[in-house]
Amino acid sequence: MRSAAVALLAMSLVSPVFAQAPTSPRQPTISVMGTGEAELKPDFARIHVTVATQAETVAQASAANTTATERVLARIQGLGVKREDIRTANFQVFQTPQQVGPDGKEVKTPKFSAHHQLRITTRDLDGVGRLAGEILASGDMTFQAVTFGLDRQEEGADKAREAAVRDARRQADVYAAAAGVSLGRLLEIRDGSAQPFEPQPDMRMSMAMAKGAESVPIVPPATIRYTANVQLVWEMAGQP
Repeated sequence: MRSAAVALLAMSLVSPVFAQAPTSPRQPTISVMGTGEAELKPDFARIHVTVATQAETVAQASAANTTATERVLARIQGLGVKREDIRTANFQVFQTPQQVGPDGKEVKTPKFSAHHQLRITTRDLDGVGRLAGEILASGDMTFQAVTFGLDRQEEGADKAREAAVRDARRQADVYAAAAGVSLGRLLEIRDGSAQPFEPQPDMRMSMAMAKGAESVPIVPPATIRYTANVQLVWEMAGQP
């Protein structure tokens, strides 16, 4: 009986080995990361400004900011900007941070500050510096930044993606030729990021000149560059 049990145990241990199907060798692949760029001319510029007010209570700070913003909107529209081209980007009311004077003593300030960030859109790219100067010369505003953009955002991203695929295929062909093999089926496409890259002008000089200048020295970019990455995987055909 003992020998029969030992034989049965031995069979149970080895039987799964015989049940496994033979594994096929893994198909060799070539994996390449491609990068691409595309450049398109911007369609519009956005001037970002902030209307700031202070008061002893939240309600007073908000009310004062509403009044100041209405004055600002009237002035901006008086420069030829349409009301629909002016948008609120952000509005917040917060406790005014403590301020210290040159003598090290605390400077007494109103308890609350209200900031209303406005975004002004213009399609006159050549005149964006003049418009920025006129807006800031009107007072009641703090200059934040100027950005440029495209109406057809996806067009730039798609062109960059197409260039990335072409770059990946070029690299794969080089690797395959050097290894003495050829490319088989395309197995995988792994999408990477597609991002616009917009060089920003130096706004510190613009802010310094804004108070007295009729025009802020802003040079629009000739193009907005999009970049994209993609990973492609091919079967490797033939033998090295």
